[in-house]
Amino acid sequence: MKRSIDLNADLGEGAGHDDELFEFISSANIATGFHAGDSDSMHAAVSAAKKHAVAVGAHPSFFDRENFGRKELQVSNQEVFDAVAYQLGIFQAIASALDVQPNHVKPHGALYNMAVRDENLADAIARAIKSVEPKLILFAPDKSELARAGEAQGLQIAREVFADRNYLNEGWLVPRTRPDALLRDPNEAAERVLRMLREGKVRSVEGRDIDVRGETICVHGDTPGAVEFARKLRSRLERESVRISAPRGSLL
Repeated sequence: MKRSIDLNADLGEGAGHDDELFEFISSANIATGFHAGDSDSMHAAVSAAKKHAVAVGAHPSFFDRENFGRKELQVSNQEVFDAVAYQLGIFQAIASALDVQPNHVKPHGALYNMAVRDENLADAIARAIKSVEPKLILFAPDKSELARAGEAQGLQIAREVFADRNYLNEGWLVPRTRPDALLRDPNEAAERVLRMLREGKVRSVEGRDIDVRGETICVHGDTPGAVEFARKLRSRLERESVRISAPRGSLL
């Protein structure tokens, strides 16, 4: 079984409990203004991460604050490249002003989910990251177009799995439009994560065991009960002697 894993959460999105979540995570994906947040929230989140020795990364999205970046939009690959590069540039500048080195990038919401399946969209994201800072780690699901695009651009990939989301037979996340999208029981989630680490398997909502590979585990910061969820998950992992630590690239 893996003896070290990253625990990440999406922060700076106005959920109101970021300070508490920082106690339990090792990586923070910080909203960069397009779906939530602004320069003040980025500054606050990076400052808090520095205080708690938590690695930080940009959490870029479609420009869609109305739908919290969770609606699939039809945009060109160039628009995606420009949007991601723009958000990374702003985030890098704010972090630099606080003497913090960003460690990773995790696309948000619909941008992430579409890039999992769409090789051209994934390529635009990967190229944008490389153009800003090629040493940043890209968080992406194993065997996804996003992971493949990142590898093709020479980026380091941290394979991501989800503690609080259910899976389809294809290995993708159950859409949030469905009532079974979320896994709300932290104890059940902890056991599922441990199985991922031990066996590389997760049970889909259709009842099939599917292969998964993960170096980082996501807990969504905007989910009700996220703090207690993260606390129980981390406690369970540590009882199994799993060390919680951010993925290390050449920037940390």
